[in-house]
Amino acid sequence: MSLQGKTLFITGASRGIGREIALRAARDGANIVIAAKSAEPHAKLPGTIHSVAAEVEAAGGKALALQVDVRDETAVKNAMAQAAEHFGGIDVLVNNAGAIKLVGVEKLEPKRFDLMFQINTRAVMVCSQAALPFLKQSAGGHILNLSPPLNMDSKWFAQHGPYTVTKYGMSMLTLGMSEEFKKYGISVNSLWPKTMIATAAIEFELGSRDAFKRARTPAIMADAAHAILASHGRSITGRLLIDEEILREQGVSEFEHYRFDPQGGALIPDLFVD
Repeated sequence: MSLQGKTLFITGASRGIGREIALRAARDGANIVIAAKSAEPHAKLPGTIHSVAAEVEAAGGKALALQVDVRDETAVKNAMAQAAEHFGGIDVLVNNAGAIKLVGVEKLEPKRFDLMFQINTRAVMVCSQAALPFLKQSAGGHILNLSPPLNMDSKWFAQHGPYTVTKYGMSMLTLGMSEEFKKYGISVNSLWPKTMIATAAIEFELGSRDAFKRARTPAIMADAAHAILASHGRSITGRLLIDEEILREQGVSEFEHYRFDPQGGALIPDLFVD
């Protein structure tokens, strides 16, 4: 199970889970398109498309850094064409870019909902549509969306319904595209963490790193993504997967090494996971 020679187009890959997925694939010798907005260093969030490109090359992969705003369908289409020309095709699309604001309907500004909808739900459609001509030419293309299982318990809507709607929209597109693209031999899945993942974006949203003592590192998501993306012949498709679940299917039974803090307490379940 290797991604050697495969070309992955990863949105939001300048940090966090996207970066980790890129580096895991790079160790196989894959070609990585780091597609994100962060071309210049951010005051509070580390990582740029250029710093990750250097890390990918150091890890054994080939990199192409492209500054892309996934809200702009023309920019996305141009980036896909540029990536395909540079590497000779596209085999994998990872829709990792995301926006989060855990606020209910009463207090959420409409423009913030627009942002979440555009970067979460709409970008999955826009990026998948733009990648499709190239994925059709791949010997078993993959689309992976970073979105959750469809848990309809009202508690997941009560405090942050707008965010939930935009993430569930991604998962519903996963189910739809898996069937729609079946005739092209393309696999489409979603992946979500069982526990909180220690990333700068989560630190920024929560306002501190305190919860990281009870979180896992992005490496578990990267290993889970690798297991999905290295599968063949639509053997894994149309599934809304949890990281630990797919790794257990692959024979993994030990997860302690994924802890951010080996001395931390009970792990915090992620949103949408009971």
